[in-house]
Amino acid sequence: MLPSSERAQSVVAFGGGHGLSASLHALRLLVADLVVDDLTAVVTVADNGGSSGRLRGEFGVLPPGDLRMALAALCGDHPWGDTWARVLQHRFAGQGEMNGHVIGNLLIVGLWEQLGDPVAALDWVGRLLGTTGRVLPMALTPLDITAQVRGTEPADPAALATVRGQVEVATTSGEIVSIALDPPDPVPCPEALAAVDAADWVVLGPGSWFTSVMPHLMVPQIRDALVQTDARLVVVLNLVDEAGETDGFGPADHLAALVEHAPDLRIHTVLADADSVGEGAADLHAAVASYGAVLHLADVALHDGSPHHDPARLAAAYTRIMTGT
Repeated sequence: MLPSSERAQSVVAFGGGHGLSASLHALRLLVADLVVDDLTAVVTVADNGGSSGRLRGEFGVLPPGDLRMALAALCGDHPWGDTWARVLQHRFAGQGEMNGHVIGNLLIVGLWEQLGDPVAALDWVGRLLGTTGRVLPMALTPLDITAQVRGTEPADPAALATVRGQVEVATTSGEIVSIALDPPDPVPCPEALAAVDAADWVVLGPGSWFTSVMPHLMVPQIRDALVQTDARLVVVLNLVDEAGETDGFGPADHLAALVEHAPDLRIHTVLADADSVGEGAADLHAAVASYGAVLHLADVALHDGSPHHDPARLAAAYTRIMTGT
């Protein structure tokens, strides 16, 4: 077998929502450039809000929203892919019962009902869209995120309270101390475990840190797979802290929270935006080195005033990391 730097790579990206979508847009470009030849997205399934929450509550299915966004991100840059990505993301307006529902969510749930197999249904949606890569759920049953939160009791600011639900955790006014899943030992997606085992690289982040990125580490078999794999793990830090979840967090704080929840995780590279790190670069270098990892600083932000990653710049950073150039 050729050294990994001399052949196309197999990559598994973990996350959910807009953060995973940006990462997949970037990794899709690496497939086009023949840097990556096998791409899998593993998506958190704990959403309890919006269209996803309504469908989950009515049909007892996995929340489809983050899975839909991942599929849309893997659509190609051509008329077929562009059209299907827009259709998949179309949200109904109006005042009736369909208000707020998304076409892609309904398509995914309809296929789940037809096929009775969540993975097969997602594969069929991928074929319809012509996606570059595969989208898998991290678990085969819906999950709830719970968090221990400090600072929600005015009479006792140090007291811990339990907050339940992804939306509720993401919007809490308190400081998140720890998170857990209910059920605590869900059935993982077997195909996701197999993908990690076969991967050259695993990408974790960016995204909502406590509700999209870290829940993967709370699934015992997924965490074990990430610890035991020979794949090199890249952690992609967010550009800014996030209201509710990570108020006041700097780059090193995001990394510390990750390691605290999965201390046996072996991190190869931490990717961070150079401007976002700013004067904290020396402290972040020290923190990353203390975890046995390498810090890669690059310009990976959109320059439009938003706290979002630029897929093209992110792709360039991934290429340098994965090829050693």
